[in-house]
Amino acid sequence: MHELFAKYKAEFKKEYKSVEEEAKRLEIFVKNVMFIQEQNAKQSSFKLEVNEFADMSREEFRTQRFGVKMPAKTAKVLGVHRYSGAELADSVDWTTKGAVTPVKNQGQCGSCWSFSTTGALEGANFVSTGKLVSLSEQEFVDCDTVDQGCNGGLMDNAFQFAESNAICTEESYPYTATGGSCQQSSCTVGLAQGAVTGYTDVDQSEQALMEAVTKQPVAIAIEADQQAFQFYTSGVLTAECGTNLDHGVLLVGYGTENGQDYWKVKNSWGASWGDQGYIKLARGVSQQGGQCGILMSASYPTVAAAADVVV
Repeated sequence: MHELFAKYKAEFKKEYKSVEEEAKRLEIFVKNVMFIQEQNAKQSSFKLEVNEFADMSREEFRTQRFGVKMPAKTAKVLGVHRYSGAELADSVDWTTKGAVTPVKNQGQCGSCWSFSTTGALEGANFVSTGKLVSLSEQEFVDCDTVDQGCNGGLMDNAFQFAESNAICTEESYPYTATGGSCQQSSCTVGLAQGAVTGYTDVDQSEQALMEAVTKQPVAIAIEADQQAFQFYTSGVLTAECGTNLDHGVLLVGYGTENGQDYWKVKNSWGASWGDQGYIKLARGVSQQGGQCGILMSASYPTVAAAADVVV
């Protein structure tokens, strides 16, 4: 374990402030490695691996990487998407259609809600205009005063902010993983004011969510604070993961792998986490709310075609 820990520190450039701190991290690392090895030995539908979070306890991890808060919604709801009864495609993957930007990294800031929001807006804009523009999470962190920046927020409230504000490009208003003063007046506009006309909630059914994501990527909230999620690397996650929603992510499709139905989800922990930044969550589970609560709080924004935007 000491040799493995040394390799881990070198690979992820880990440095600790004291001998005591390093001893603490080693103890946590050993427990996490044992959990990963025990889980992988079960030959389940998914695999775990040692990643950059392996020196963090579950309790520490959950205080830094999550940030969905569920206050009363204030945004303009265009309605509820209910399953129409139409035949559903066997699979959908917006990453292969050019509607999804590269995986981003929220760092040690509870701003996952802003990444879920920009992902949904980027996808909606692509569906409407055919253009993929990476949008600024930092603008939401700094300028959306209804939500709470690194202390959490809700995607639906952020959609309301996008209704009344121009949204900056990622390049002109880059992410810093900390709150700051609002700089939207000096950025390059990626999504014009007036382009976002509202959002639609998705009914809490599997078929409704499948149908919704055939139209565009969907903002979702899940529970992601379990160890199996923390160390996920491949396959379809079937481990129990709860329904206490704490993390905003982006649903980009669904499909079937080795006979196991799944949802494909884009995370915001960087491309080195998971399956190049993505995770497949089990679809068709009997648990109310779906795997990790995926059915419980899904929504997508509507973006007008460029010619229809009234500024």
